Amino acid sequence: MTITLYGIPNCDTVKKARVWLDGQGIAYTFHDYKKAGADADRIAGWIAALGLDKVLNRAGTTFRKLPPEVTHELDTPRAIALMVANPSCIRRPIVEHASGVLAGFKPTEWETALA
Repeated sequence: MTITLYGIPNCDTVKKARVWLDGQGIAYTFHDYKKAGADADRIAGWIAALGLDKVLNRAGTTFRKLPPEVTHELDTPRAIALMVANPSCIRRPIVEHASGVLAGFKPTEWETALA
């Protein structure tokens, strides 16, 4: 099974997810948003699979620091553009696997999806 983990290396949740994957012996490729950016088509696919509220991290510092005119009444195209410009606004981690996509790190959910 090919797994890609998307995130930011210094994010605590991403660190926990990587430790969990390593502990389970699950091989994965890591995509660093800070170095490699975030692709609009890929983000659109995540939103199609999970919904905008699961992909957009409204609780994060980066999102909260943005001006209201940028964050108010976000439709999907504007949200995608926002996440491409500010990858820290994407919920972390996002995991693509053979059966779908996961957002956030929940060990029980991951165990079911990735085992």
